[in-house]
Amino acid sequence: MSGVTTSRRYPPELKERAVRMVAEIRGDHESEWAAMGQVADLLGVGSVETVRKWCRQAEVDRGSRPGVTSEEAAEVRRLKRENAELRRANAILKAASLDSTRQRNTSAASLSAGVS
Repeated sequence: MSGVTTSRRYPPELKERAVRMVAEIRGDHESEWAAMGQVADLLGVGSVETVRKWCRQAEVDRGSRPGVTSEEAAEVRRLKRENAELRRANAILKAASLDSTRQRNTSAASLSAGVS
Protein backbone atom coordinates (compact mmCIF):
# COMPACT_ATOMS: atom_id res chain seq x y z
CA MET A 1 0.00 0.00 0.00
CA SER A 2 2.73 2.49 -0.78
CA GLY A 3 1.62 5.96 -1.74
CA VAL A 4 -1.52 5.79 0.39
CA THR A 5 -1.75 8.60 2.90
CA THR A 6 -4.07 8.64 5.85
CA SER A 7 -5.35 11.71 7.60
CA ARG A 8 -4.59 11.71 11.29
CA ARG A 9 -5.75 14.25 13.84
CA TYR A 10 -3.42 15.17 16.65
CA PRO A 11 -4.67 16.85 19.83
CA PRO A 12 -3.82 20.55 20.22
CA GLU A 13 -1.84 19.78 23.40
CA LEU A 14 0.49 17.50 21.42
CA LYS A 15 1.02 20.17 18.77
CA GLU A 16 1.84 22.79 21.41
CA ARG A 17 4.21 20.40 23.16
CA ALA A 18 5.98 19.59 19.89
CA VAL A 19 6.47 23.29 19.10
CA ARG A 20 7.86 23.92 22.62
CA MET A 21 10.18 20.93 22.37
CA VAL A 22 11.58 22.06 19.01
CA ALA A 23 12.33 25.50 20.48
CA GLU A 24 13.97 23.94 23.54
CA ILE A 25 16.25 21.49 21.71
CA ARG A 26 17.01 23.60 18.63
CA GLY A 27 20.41 24.61 20.02
CA ASP A 28 21.42 20.96 20.45
CA HIS A 29 21.11 20.26 16.71
CA GLU A 30 22.86 21.58 13.64
CA SER A 31 19.55 22.54 12.03
CA GLU A 32 15.96 23.20 12.95
CA TRP A 33 14.95 20.31 10.68
CA ALA A 34 17.08 17.90 12.75
CA ALA A 35 15.42 19.14 15.96
CA MET A 36 12.00 18.68 14.35
CA GLY A 37 12.97 15.15 13.32
CA GLN A 38 13.92 14.22 16.86
CA VAL A 39 10.68 15.68 18.25
CA ALA A 40 8.64 13.79 15.63
CA ASP A 41 10.35 10.55 16.67
CA LEU A 42 9.97 11.21 20.40
CA LEU A 43 6.27 12.04 20.15
CA GLY A 44 5.39 9.42 17.54
CA VAL A 45 4.32 11.95 14.93
CA GLY A 46 4.27 10.30 11.53
CA SER A 47 6.22 12.94 9.62
CA VAL A 48 8.83 15.60 10.29
CA GLU A 49 6.90 17.77 7.83
CA THR A 50 3.90 17.66 10.17
CA VAL A 51 5.98 19.05 13.04
CA ARG A 52 7.46 21.70 10.68
CA LYS A 53 3.95 22.86 9.73
CA TRP A 54 2.97 23.10 13.39
CA CYS A 55 6.06 25.21 14.12
CA ARG A 56 5.38 27.53 11.17
CA GLN A 57 1.72 27.94 12.16
CA ALA A 58 2.76 28.74 15.73
CA GLU A 59 5.05 31.46 14.34
CA VAL A 60 2.14 32.90 12.33
CA ASP A 61 -0.13 32.78 15.39
CA ARG A 62 2.49 34.63 17.47
CA GLY A 63 2.84 37.28 14.76
CA SER A 64 6.49 36.54 14.02
CA ARG A 65 5.69 35.20 10.53
CA PRO A 66 3.21 36.53 7.96
CA GLY A 67 0.17 34.44 7.13
CA VAL A 68 -3.34 33.49 8.20
CA THR A 69 -3.60 32.79 11.91
CA SER A 70 -5.37 29.71 13.23
CA GLU A 71 -8.10 31.95 14.64
CA GLU A 72 -8.66 33.65 11.28
CA ALA A 73 -8.72 30.30 9.46
CA ALA A 74 -11.30 28.95 11.92
CA GLU A 75 -13.46 32.05 11.40
CA VAL A 76 -13.30 31.64 7.61
CA ARG A 77 -14.33 27.96 7.92
CA ARG A 78 -17.22 28.94 10.21
CA LEU A 79 -18.40 31.63 7.80
CA LYS A 80 -18.19 29.25 4.83
CA ARG A 81 -20.32 26.70 6.69
CA GLU A 82 -22.82 29.41 7.62
CA ASN A 83 -22.91 30.67 4.02
CA ALA A 84 -23.58 27.14 2.71
CA GLU A 85 -26.36 26.69 5.27
CA LEU A 86 -27.97 29.99 4.27
CA ARG A 87 -27.76 29.06 0.57
CA ARG A 88 -29.53 25.76 1.31
CA ALA A 89 -32.22 27.58 3.29
CA ASN A 90 -32.70 30.08 0.46
CA ALA A 91 -33.00 27.27 -2.09
CA ILE A 92 -35.66 25.59 0.06
CA LEU A 93 -37.57 28.86 0.46
CA LYS A 94 -37.41 29.58 -3.28
CA ALA A 95 -38.68 26.10 -4.08
CA ALA A 96 -41.51 26.48 -1.58
CA SER A 97 -42.40 29.89 -2.96
CA LEU A 98 -42.47 28.60 -6.54
CA ASP A 99 -44.61 25.64 -5.47
CA SER A 100 -47.00 27.94 -3.63
CA THR A 101 -47.25 30.24 -6.67
CA ARG A 102 -47.97 27.25 -8.96
CA GLN A 103 -50.69 26.01 -6.62
CA ARG A 104 -52.33 29.45 -6.52
CA ASN A 105 -52.18 29.74 -10.31
CA THR A 106 -53.63 26.25 -10.73
CA SER A 107 -56.42 27.00 -8.25
CA ALA A 108 -57.20 30.31 -9.91
CA ALA A 109 -57.25 28.71 -13.35
CA SER A 110 -59.59 25.92 -12.24
CA LEU A 111 -61.91 28.42 -10.53
CA SER A 112 -62.12 30.66 -13.59
CA ALA A 113 -62.69 27.61 -15.81
CA GLY A 114 -65.56 26.49 -13.63
CA VAL A 115 -67.16 29.98 -13.48
CA SER A 116 -67.44 30.44 -17.27
